[in-house]
Amino acid sequence: MRSRRTPAAAGFGPAWRGLAAIAALLHAAACSFAPAPSVPEPVAEVPASFAGGDLPGDYQAREWWAAFDDPVLNTVIDSVLAANFDLAEAVARVQQARAQAGIARAGLFPSVQASASVTDQNTPANAGFGEQFRKLAGGEDGGLPGGIEFPDRLEFTTYSLGADFAYELDFWGRARNDARAAGAQYLASEADYHAARIGVLATTITTYFEIVALRRQTALTRELIEVLQEREDLTTTRYERGLVTSFELYQVGLDLLNTQAGLPQLETRLNDAEGRLAVLLGGYRSRLDAIVPESLAPAALSDPVAAGVPADLLFQRPDVRAAGLRLDAARFTIGARRAELLPSLSISGTIGVQSSEADGLFRVDQWFRNLLGNLTAPIFQGGRIRSNIALAHAQFNQLAAAYGRAVVTAVYEVEAALAALANEDRRHAFLASQREEAQASVALQSERYESGIGGYTDYLDALRTLLNVESTLAAAGRDLALARLAVHRSLGGDWKPEAETPEGPRMVPADDANRTEGPSESKSQGSK
Repeated sequence: MRSRRTPAAAGFGPAWRGLAAIAALLHAAACSFAPAPSVPEPVAEVPASFAGGDLPGDYQAREWWAAFDDPVLNTVIDSVLAANFDLAEAVARVQQARAQAGIARAGLFPSVQASASVTDQNTPANAGFGEQFRKLAGGEDGGLPGGIEFPDRLEFTTYSLGADFAYELDFWGRARNDARAAGAQYLASEADYHAARIGVLATTITTYFEIVALRRQTALTRELIEVLQEREDLTTTRYERGLVTSFELYQVGLDLLNTQAGLPQLETRLNDAEGRLAVLLGGYRSRLDAIVPESLAPAALSDPVAAGVPADLLFQRPDVRAAGLRLDAARFTIGARRAELLPSLSISGTIGVQSSEADGLFRVDQWFRNLLGNLTAPIFQGGRIRSNIALAHAQFNQLAAAYGRAVVTAVYEVEAALAALANEDRRHAFLASQREEAQASVALQSERYESGIGGYTDYLDALRTLLNVESTLAAAGRDLALARLAVHRSLGGDWKPEAETPEGPRMVPADDANRTEGPSESKSQGSK
């Protein structure tokens, strides 16, 4: 350690040249030190294809809901993306991570700050430095050699204006690895934002189709109640004439009561779904009423979805991407903690002008410098550094397991969603065929009644069957749409025409600008 302060010398002395030589040796040693481990492959082998994903072709998911040909749904989704509170919260978390990454990157650069000071000192001459100076000069009785009188007080004023700087030379990569870890955490938070956006959109689409089905079922239930009321009136008349038994009259009345009892439940569920959609839109029911009309009719989709290959999930699914980036961050953190075992070299100082008069601050010959070089190495820390390294390794192993689980879970969810979509498609096709048969039955009973060979009761029974099938088919249409939603959500592709960054350009970790975001691409990379 050396501190040098002189108003006249220019350039660095031999001590600083020696310090530079030490720095060169440390740098040469650092080039062979790679404290960050390679990222292992948590999943030994990704399947070549999805079970049940027989449709060839790459996965295409951008604005897939537009295939429903429903402008109301498109408007709802655009409104949710603009005003949803959960998305606003996710954006704020990304901004926090971005700021933390900026703080971590600041350690890679010197810190410089301006300084200005005025020192006004007035002390008695017979104490402290004044007394020592008087004794050294031989003036025991208060005087100085040559008849010079020693003053009673020492008073002086010093004006200083300069720039203070400090910089730690990052030979072992501690600051670089901390910056890379923070940068990976920032990118992970951005992936979390995309996951949150997919979640919000999925909830929005689910709620919208729930409203579509409930409105349809509510309207059908009201029609069915009217049919059953008319059926009950006819049965009552026939009972009074002795044409039917009391049990048949009781059965018709019970069907009517059960259907009437189910209507309030449907209305409650519909009211709840509409309220949830209003919250997703970031407003109250009035906002929902202004966007969503009473009549909703999205088209039914039964086309299969091309799922691509499982390896694409490492990049398509934001939750898998976030898990991989956090694994990268843990790897860089290990490098930063291991670097703390090695010596650190830092320099600091002040350069400026100094004078006893204020106007002297503008004179070049009043310049000064004060430089400090500091080389330190840990000797005894009570196990703190090695415990930090062990902690970083344990966190890395935890995140490696989490990444492996995320990949395996993603593949399972895609395969389960593909199977559910195929089954819901088959169920919807069966119910659609049943509706055609029920419609044909209504038409037949209507013709028989008009021809006088059939009863009106038979026509009402056929109409009631048709309304029940229509209600079941409305629920099946919702389930089919949600099964398609589950496939797109599990595949995690782009849901908008272009990828959006919530707060501006990305901050890619140093030396990693050309890396892919999956951690498996980092196996051969070390950190110096």
